[in-house]
Order: sequence, then C-alpha cells, then structure tokens
Amino acid sequence: MMKIITYNVNGLRAAIGKEFPTWLKEELPDVLCLQETKLQPDQFPSEVFEEIGYKSYLFCAQKKGYSGVAILSRREPDHVEYGMGIEKYDQEGRFIRADYGDISIISVYHPSGTSGEERQSFKMEWLEAFQTYVLALQKTRPKLILCGDYNICHEAIDIHDPIRNAKNSGFLPEEREWMTRFLSAGFIDTFRLLNPEKKEYTWWSYRFNARKNNKGWRLDYCMASENLLSMIENAYILNEIVHSDHCPAVLTLKP
Repeated sequence: MMKIITYNVNGLRAAIGKEFPTWLKEELPDVLCLQETKLQPDQFPSEVFEEIGYKSYLFCAQKKGYSGVAILSRREPDHVEYGMGIEKYDQEGRFIRADYGDISIISVYHPSGTSGEERQSFKMEWLEAFQTYVLALQKTRPKLILCGDYNICHEAIDIHDPIRNAKNSGFLPEEREWMTRFLSAGFIDTFRLLNPEKKEYTWWSYRFNARKNNKGWRLDYCMASENLLSMIENAYILNEIVHSDHCPAVLTLKP
C-alpha cells in the first residue's frame, strides 16, 4: 500500500511550532505533498524530517515568505522536476513533481483570486496553462497523482454556504466549470469518488469561529488520472488535525 497526503501548512515553520513533526511521525505517509511552505531553502529544517525518515524536495517562491511547495518522501524518487518551465508561474513556486517507477506525484498550489481582479484573472490563466501542461505531461508520464490546494470548491456539497458564496473567488461559476472540464479530461477527484454524499471540508477561515462551527470549504484534492482507478483504495480527510487553516487529505493506493 502507498499512502499519500496533501497538506497546505500555511507556513511550515509555524506548523513545526504546533507539533507538526509529532503528527508526521504518527501518520507516516509514504509521500507528503506540502503547499504554502512560505520559506526559502536556507530556512528549511531538513534535519527535523531526516530524523523521521524523510527526504525533502522544495520548490520555493522567489518572493520571501510566500507560496512554495514541497514533497517529503520516505523513498528516494527516481526523478524530481521543479516547476513547469513557465517563468511567471515558476517564480511563485507552485509545482513540483516526483517520479516513482511509472507513477508521478505532484504537489501543486493553485493561485487564490481573493485579493482582487488582477489575481483572479492570473488564477484563470494559470488554470488553463496548468491543464495544458498536465495533458502534455501525460504523454510521457501517463499515471499522475495531482495533490494540492486547488483553491476551488467544485460542487455545492464542497462548501458550507453555496448560495452566499456563489460570487466569491473559490466558488465562481467559471472556476467550477474549469474543474468540471479538468476532471472530464481524464482525472478523478478521489475523495468524491469514494464519498459521494460526504460533506467534509479542508479549509476554514480563521474568522467567525468557522472551524468550530464547521463552516468550511473543500479546496484540497488528491486527483488521480483515470488509468489509476483500479489502484485507488481509500481517500479521506483528516479534519481533526490542526497545524494550519487547512487540514490534510489522504489517498491510499493498492500495490
């Protein structure tokens, strides 16, 4: 069995201060995909993770304290690819890929559009570029697992108040339509596949006691290409884990 976890830690150093390594030692995924690490390579405490048995691969944003993705792995990947080769996206540190045999695992952090129109249009451009890149990548790496913070709730079941949030970034019709198209291009939302009726979330605002009242959004996904369908064993959300405003989402694969 292979256990893969995706987790937007909203600042890895802050998460470490909230006993993140203790949790990791207990959970022991084979591969951990992180987003919003918010650090530079020289600020990364690799020894903390080496002690638990993880090799670390980081792709940081050029801007300090911003964005950044990482893959922590108990087994050394055959190859690691940093970024998508598109400068305006790669400078924000949003995409890293590790290959294990014929399976590739990606940690991706989709942009948020909440800060205004300029970033929202950047997000929409990114979504198209991301899909184009991934579909091209599939020609050489057909078995993809795309883990990360997509910053989109796909359906009404994925958000606590679909009516009032219909005009908010993260649940806009054009974002949801993009996700429908992306899934239709040959990908599986593994959590929704196995939990068609479950209302569970992976992100809560720090305001208004949102987490306590479970007023959340499901923004974090373990997507898999359709050719991996027979290997999908389980997919679930660890919503009681609190090192961030997000929580981890898990995918397990049969050998």
